[in-house]
Amino acid sequence: MDRVALRGLKARGHHGVFPREREEGQTFIVDLVLSLDTRPAAADDDLTKTVHYGVVAEEVVAVVEGDPVDLIETLAERIAQQCLKHDVVREVEVVVHKPDAPITVPFDDVTITISRSRV
Repeated sequence: MDRVALRGLKARGHHGVFPREREEGQTFIVDLVLSLDTRPAAADDDLTKTVHYGVVAEEVVAVVEGDPVDLIETLAERIAQQCLKHDVVREVEVVVHKPDAPITVPFDDVTITISRSRV
């Protein structure tokens, strides 16, 4: 499988278990690796035979900005399922970063990483 990666997609969402997170929102950062066979697109130099990463980026941002969830695990799952709606995408790895998580000690980032594939 070939891979198309998008790194550092940023969007503001209202996800979290605490009222402040839901009310004020915060920035989430998403990294994606989409696995697919790019040979048909490359052979014909045809965008319609691959995944349009600009469209995927817009869809992922819409998920992050969409309906709130308590857990970043749920958010990652929603993003993965959105990516798998593209017929050529066979597998996806999603990393959701929550750099402003409400943690009381110094930290750099909180992430969840999931991998999903067509079964």
